[in-house]
Amino acid sequence: MKKFLVVGLGNIGDEYANTRHNIGFKILDETAKAEGLTFETQKLGDVTTLKVKGRSILLLKPSTYMNRSGKAIRYWMEKEKIPLENLLVITDDINLPFGTIRVKTKGSDGGHNGLKDTQTSLETTNYNRFRFGVGANFGQGKQVDYVLGEWNEDEQKALPERFTKATELIKSFVLSGINRTMNQFNNS
Repeated sequence: MKKFLVVGLGNIGDEYANTRHNIGFKILDETAKAEGLTFETQKLGDVTTLKVKGRSILLLKPSTYMNRSGKAIRYWMEKEKIPLENLLVITDDINLPFGTIRVKTKGSDGGHNGLKDTQTSLETTNYNRFRFGVGANFGQGKQVDYVLGEWNEDEQKALPERFTKATELIKSFVLSGINRTMNQFNNS
């Protein structure tokens, strides 16, 4: 059975649950809910396994906090013997308008501490990432407050449709590959 690791980046704790920075956790929560799955707390994170057409997808929400995400990712990749090309990391991105999806196979960390630590732990910038736009509706010096802030009313209304799209993207990545997924979902 082909194995995949899909990681949603976020911070543990109720105070972070509905923040923009935790979109990775939220996408995995909604994917698991749609598939009738529940997460179990294990070493370095909460995990559950989604099975799709003969493929096994380990969904991981690291418990290491955002800036140490790479430790959990590396651990689960090694434990489950998942090759780098079967990794997808989901993160928030202030450089994209709210709800915009961008899938890439490599790139810089863009100042994102979760991606920075992932690159350090994996010793490469060549890994698949799914960036979810959270917008940049903040003043100078207010970035931390914004990403650690909760969604506004309009964003909350739009999120369910975006979560459905995100679940479709995860399944596409596993079934159709990264290139087809980029073609189908980028900027959707």
